Amino acid sequence: MIKPTVPVAPGEGERLAKLLARAGIASRREIERMVAEGRIAIGGEVIETPATILKSLAGVTVDGKPVAPPEHARLFRFHKPTGLLTAERDPKGRPTIYDRLPRDLPRVVPVGRLDLNTEGLLLLTTDGGLKRQLELPATGVERTYRARVFGEITQAMLEDLIEGIEIEGVRYGSIDANLERRTGRNAWVEMKLREGKNREVRRVLEHLGLQVSRLIRTSYGPFRLGDLAPGDVAEVLQHDLVAFRKTLK
Repeated sequence: MIKPTVPVAPGEGERLAKLLARAGIASRREIERMVAEGRIAIGGEVIETPATILKSLAGVTVDGKPVAPPEHARLFRFHKPTGLLTAERDPKGRPTIYDRLPRDLPRVVPVGRLDLNTEGLLLLTTDGGLKRQLELPATGVERTYRARVFGEITQAMLEDLIEGIEIEGVRYGSIDANLERRTGRNAWVEMKLREGKNREVRRVLEHLGLQVSRLIRTSYGPFRLGDLAPGDVAEVLQHDLVAFRKTLK
């Protein structure tokens, strides 16, 4: 391979993988794979590393085709049904969110994840930078879930979660939990949190001795599931997205 020389002073450019992800070409991991396969070049010279620093995508080609400059970030609300993986592909052949998304949707990446049996609001974006902003615990974007549970539960038990909790060596931050309604040993619990660690809601509720039979994410920041039907997608208005980004830390 020919290693391109791109003289860019420190701090004057960005990594190739980051620029291509922002332009909606692929995820960073996929771009690393494409670079290894020799599919990405600049000025006709094959790029050897996704860490190459560039000022822009001028002259960059993927599979011989010029890369268009990135458009403004777009954000979509998707009502993820149960039974879909939040992944591009699955080695076991299980269905993913991309099997359900409309074919005319631009290339998008999910903001965070919902596990196989969790449903509700999944945000999708064309911009890798926005994705990271929304996911970082330091940004503090609130997520809201509703869980249908079975077992003995009181509001007093849930109140203790506001101080956070440690489960098997993993520390979970403050959770604002409220008992919505209860019928016998069946109940609905609403939980608001800002970290969103892997399977956090399920693990916390199971630690309290509850069986979770249904879990729905109803909001992510100011964006709500609303009356979006399972499998449907709706774009967030650009005005609302711009206003929201100004509030991020």
